[in-house]
Amino acid sequence: MADENERIITIPLRATKMAPRTRRAKRAIKEIRDNIARHMKVDAEKVWIDTGLNEKIWERGIQNPPSRVTVKAVKFEDGLVEVSLSE
Repeated sequence: MADENERIITIPLRATKMAPRTRRAKRAIKEIRDNIARHMKVDAEKVWIDTGLNEKIWERGIQNPPSRVTVKAVKFEDGLVEVSLSE
């Protein structure tokens, strides 16, 4: 049951390079949200992204987000999924 509630996932962010330069970090956040929603079987609105992960995506600016990110996703009883950076 524990591995159903908590997972370490490496998310490729290749499609962010297809977005216009001025929207790439925002697109990376959207890709993380969609990927976690698909893997944890919840709606995208139920995915909560931690501020540490958000800062990691935005630390090199809007134009140059990382190409992949490893995250820890924790699913709670009410269906909410919290996504944070994996240590």
